[in-house]
Amino acid sequence: MLERLFAMFRGFQPAEVELPGPQFGALPYTVVDGHCVVLLVTSRGRGKWIFPKGRQVEGMTAWDSAALEAYEEAGVEGEIEQSPIGSYYLPVTEERPAPIEVQIFPLRVTNQLQDWKEKRQRYRHWAVVPEAKRLITHDGLADVAIALAQREARKRQTPNSSVIAK
Repeated sequence: MLERLFAMFRGFQPAEVELPGPQFGALPYTVVDGHCVVLLVTSRGRGKWIFPKGRQVEGMTAWDSAALEAYEEAGVEGEIEQSPIGSYYLPVTEERPAPIEVQIFPLRVTNQLQDWKEKRQRYRHWAVVPEAKRLITHDGLADVAIALAQREARKRQTPNSSVIAK
């Protein structure tokens, strides 16, 4: 019996699984009264608080793809940076056979739309970073928001005095 079973699978080659490539996201933010405020959206599947993200659109740069995701998922426009502030990994799931890296590009929001493509599929919420950290369930994603807040805080600091070395 085992011989028949082995014979059935002799020469069997499992189908190649195409692993998904990286994703790119935007971290929509603004500064209010000296505090970095970020815009979160809910995921469509489980309603978790995240930043807009998706696959790279053919013919677009990674950062422009991220800006498009922010426009579609959160209804915001702004100035997207061309360098990511950080990245995190989506974990392996039944649907996802390997972790996926998500690179996050800061997007300084200049316009918030009242109507947008995914308005009926998601909620959006502006939060200071400590609140965002509590709402976000993925540690790596919260770390990216913290990195942005720290960078913005450094930008606001001005030196108290200039010292000239002799």
